[in-house]
Amino acid sequence: MAKPKKTPRPKAQTPKGFRDYFGAEVSQRAEMLQKIAGVYHRYGFDALESSGVETVEALGKFLPDVDRPNEGVFAWQEDADADKPGDWLALRYDLTAPLARVYAQHQNDLPKPYRRYAMGPVWRNEKPGPGRFRQFYQCDADTVGASSVAADAEICAMLCDCLEAVGIERGDYVVRLNNRKVLNGIMEVAGLLDPTTPEKFAHERGIVLRAIDKIDRLGPSGVSQLLEDGRTDESGDFTAGAGLSREQANKVMSFIAATTNVLNDMQEDHPQEDQWPDFLRLATEHPEEFKTRMLDYLEGIVAGSKLGVEGVGELRQIANLLQAQDYGPDRIRIDPSVVRGLGYYTGPVYEAELTFEIQDEKGRTRNFGSVAGGGRYDDLVKRFTGQEVPATGVSIGVDRLLAALHAKGRLGTTDVGPVVVTVMDRDRMADYQAMVAELRQAGIRAEVYLGNPKNFGNQLKYADTRNSPVAVIEGGDEHEKGVVQIKDLILGAEIAKSATLEEWKDRPSQFEVPRADLVAKVREILAQHGLEK
Repeated sequence: MAKPKKTPRPKAQTPKGFRDYFGAEVSQRAEMLQKIAGVYHRYGFDALESSGVETVEALGKFLPDVDRPNEGVFAWQEDADADKPGDWLALRYDLTAPLARVYAQHQNDLPKPYRRYAMGPVWRNEKPGPGRFRQFYQCDADTVGASSVAADAEICAMLCDCLEAVGIERGDYVVRLNNRKVLNGIMEVAGLLDPTTPEKFAHERGIVLRAIDKIDRLGPSGVSQLLEDGRTDESGDFTAGAGLSREQANKVMSFIAATTNVLNDMQEDHPQEDQWPDFLRLATEHPEEFKTRMLDYLEGIVAGSKLGVEGVGELRQIANLLQAQDYGPDRIRIDPSVVRGLGYYTGPVYEAELTFEIQDEKGRTRNFGSVAGGGRYDDLVKRFTGQEVPATGVSIGVDRLLAALHAKGRLGTTDVGPVVVTVMDRDRMADYQAMVAELRQAGIRAEVYLGNPKNFGNQLKYADTRNSPVAVIEGGDEHEKGVVQIKDLILGAEIAKSATLEEWKDRPSQFEVPRADLVAKVREILAQHGLEK
């Protein structure tokens, strides 16, 4: 008789596109979220925790570059009942679509405007890549029910405060601001948008928007090719263009090159500053002039488009509001190259970009890039209510921010572990538990070694793997004398690295203190290493 086949063991591996997070990573993220939440709360926003699952119908067709609502999301159908097929459900792909549903469902009970922030994981059923995962954290703040662009200005200022609160210094970031109305205005001027038949030339406009979004990577020449006949890259692959005439392409390019053209004009009027090392130094040193020139330039190139002129007017209001709060071009600047990919943006759009350089995994130098973005989306809630509800908000990529702080060396690579109380006599476990209880009550992270205590060396190895700063030792002799040994593991590791003990002879790494002084001595050692909170 044949033996039954054994059930194969499951593979111990994370699903493709997902990853596990350990110790320091989890702690650092939690600390960052707490700091950002503090800024949001200070601005008067209330916390909201919505369901991680939404109906596909509620999520809508707002995923980037897809045509079907269940494309790009993790979706499944509930079991059907006797009357109707089951609903299609999906894991949320962002925190904005659930907000629209929440507001429409509870609008009679919510203040107007409604200001909320939300933090949590979202899921994208997209092809994973280096640094691109199917589950990641977002950290959003939105104002629903405020049509004034003062709400957009506030979001931009709050975004600056969030970046600085987590450790991104001024000069290492810029919030770039644009307006989709201005973009549509230049489309209208270029003959690509007729307000009476907006569906006409929609395909060409999509190509133009994607081309503008690639200006940093392709430069003016590459974008110009995509606006006209198309572009062949270094590998020989051809990308079809929008088919614009040279005159149409030049109008779009004059829009993209607004910052360069304005600063070049400013430089002519400031010849004594013709060697400015930073491309934007003139803008930061002459903020009022830069703002006025930029807005006048944009107003000139969208002249003839009512929507475009309206968009420039909104940018002018936002710039004035921000300047009154001391948020100048060094932190927030108007940049016509900002497009934002999602289709639901209807007005001002903004993107936070980190400006410092890092080394990628292949050793190449590159700018870190975008870590947050958002804008005004006045049509999203309308899907539920039938009435237009103004809304604006921002989403911060927490994992990207953590990676940026690591790249700048502003986050430690490891988390400080607990004080470890070693076990010299397993029959005296109650004494050791009493020690950790005292340490914990004093606010000090501590644990008793709960492995096999037979080999004391293994206990110290365990403390090393836990990145413990201090080990507490109390054997039979110490217990009889009423003392404990306290070992400074951080100093001990430094001494072990030294070729000679001479420089450390005045700094012992182990102390014998009365049992009653346990907490005080541990706290003293932690303070010496800057670990006492």
